Amino acid sequence: MPTKTLVLVNTTGRQAASVARVASALGYHVRAHVYQKSHPVALELAQLENVTVVEGSLDDTRFVAKLFNKVQRAFINTVSFGDELAIGKSLADAAKKAGIQHYIYSSMPDHSVYRKGWPALPMWSVKFTVENYIRQIGLPATFVYAGIYNNNFTSLPYPLFCMKLLPDATFEWKAPFHPHTPLPWLDAEHDVGPAVLQLIKDGPKKWNNHRVPLAFELLSPDRVCYLFSRALNRRVNYQFSPTIDIEVTIPNGYREQLQGLEVVFGKYDAPYFGPELEDGDRGRNVEKAEDDADDTVVQESRALWGGWRGMEEYAREVFPLEESNNGLTWMKEDEGNDDMNNTQ
Repeated sequence: MPTKTLVLVNTTGRQAASVARVASALGYHVRAHVYQKSHPVALELAQLENVTVVEGSLDDTRFVAKLFNKVQRAFINTVSFGDELAIGKSLADAAKKAGIQHYIYSSMPDHSVYRKGWPALPMWSVKFTVENYIRQIGLPATFVYAGIYNNNFTSLPYPLFCMKLLPDATFEWKAPFHPHTPLPWLDAEHDVGPAVLQLIKDGPKKWNNHRVPLAFELLSPDRVCYLFSRALNRRVNYQFSPTIDIEVTIPNGYREQLQGLEVVFGKYDAPYFGPELEDGDRGRNVEKAEDDADDTVVQESRALWGGWRGMEEYAREVFPLEESNNGLTWMKEDEGNDDMNNTQ
């Protein structure tokens, strides 16, 4: 067994699955927690060298304690299954007791602590609370803040990132993000793993108690649609909407998250990561969004991982494949539409 051992939780998620694939390729022994071994991603990971898939509930403290047995490092991305706050604290306590040398926790900001009137986004603020608990107990930890996943886009009628296919074969994205406001983006499946493994290589001596935003591009919604349009050879238009359309059944608690997003970003146009992590002087304008190489967040992320996949490459190479895997067929149709409206 390799001496480098890494434990992951919720490994069927995009972030942890990315870490598992890269860690396995680099020779780490990966203990990958899943809720169900029958999940397609769990089945894939079980075939990788040095990956041991373990099934169990994170509500079970005895199971959690065993997760960290003889482990040196951990990447933890809690999700809203059950009591996320209790699970986050339980995992941190078990890691502390087991003597974990480097605990990397996927956190998010609580916007309510920065400005009066900014609400706490429930699915983010709980992570921020767990982060603060990890700091309080003195666990050697690094906190990554993931930008918006390129992988969120779908033409299925899911809220917030629906790239809706219209009858004229064009796409429309409607959301409460202001059209010219730069937002942080990353391809979660492609880029989280290499970035996290670099943090692990550097170790807690460099990154202990640091917040590390992961975003390889800053793109305004208009710019995102321009890049999609260029990649797909179809018109792709952005429409600002102060409210988020909900056309399908959504998980419990997600409606409150969406309502908070409408206020934080639609009403207040707040920095995605919060003002502490984003450059206060970079301006919220489309010119800066199109020239992001000098932004501190982007520089730090690209320093961790130089092989990142940008939005245009994602839209051209990956988006059609993910759409096809969802049973959609638009990419197989004639795309002879040269009259593109490349919104900028």
